[in-house]
Amino acid sequence: MKSERILVIGANGQIGSVLVEYLRGIYGENRIIASDLREPELKTDYFEKLDATDAAGLSSIVRKHKITQIYHLAAILSANGEKEPLKTWDINMQTYFNVLEAARENGVKKIFYPSSIAVFGVNVDVTAEQYSFLDPATVYGISKAAGENWSNYYFKRYGLDIRSLRYPGIISYQSMPGGGTTDYAVDIYHKAVKGEHFECFLKEDTTLPMIYMSDAMDATVRLMEAASDKINVRTSYNLAGMSFSPKEIAASIRKLILDFEISYKPDFRQGIAESWPQQIDDSFAKKDWGWRPTYTLDKMTEEMISELQKKYKTVKI
Repeated sequence: MKSERILVIGANGQIGSVLVEYLRGIYGENRIIASDLREPELKTDYFEKLDATDAAGLSSIVRKHKITQIYHLAAILSANGEKEPLKTWDINMQTYFNVLEAARENGVKKIFYPSSIAVFGVNVDVTAEQYSFLDPATVYGISKAAGENWSNYYFKRYGLDIRSLRYPGIISYQSMPGGGTTDYAVDIYHKAVKGEHFECFLKEDTTLPMIYMSDAMDATVRLMEAASDKINVRTSYNLAGMSFSPKEIAASIRKLILDFEISYKPDFRQGIAESWPQQIDDSFAKKDWGWRPTYTLDKMTEEMISELQKKYKTVKI
């Protein structure tokens, strides 16, 4: 484990900013190289400015730091992706091809590729099985489904050890929303703690799969550290934490912030949400490499509100 040298691409994003610190707690600061288009707010010796569409630049960083693992987190997400679909496709796919080729040509041992529940479409059952038919309704989902198949291809053709999770909506206090359809479930806590009214862009009964960031980090590293013979899904593993609607998360918040107010004004993201399943069957992840979520909705709400009260220096409720 201590010999690993890990490159995180997209390190300033919602997942990347947390994952970098999580990995440094396991492997040590000097073995985790963060990279992004923008410099981080806190300067570090272990950061490389990188445009992931630059294949030569990526390969240079891999060689310079003798990288053994790559976590590829750079992507345009679902809601933002619908604003510029062709650009989203180009960026999401080209950056991943660059990662695949840099890994293949430079002897990188493992790649982590984040997929998404966006790969499912309107024809999936209420509960998405591991091998459900994929009929994505957004360009983001299309790119993720394509990436899953390329992962499987590079594994079979070149033996490249690529591991992937179909993340549900990820909720965290560490970073702000990044343009996804499930981002309401992050923003709602910020508004609640600041004592502001929240206008939700989804209908009150729109149930979607979600996961708390702590569980997402545990699942990610647990998958990457599992023995190769335990990995039986080479496209992407279904992953689940909890499922809830805006109405249910509001009710959870009101247990701690009694005067929290919410209203509903569905927009184009409602259609995206309706193309996703309400529940995820992650039994393959549980069976193959021991995945177990630990957070419930109320446990997550308590921690989110506590941490955001520190951030905004509000009075504890």
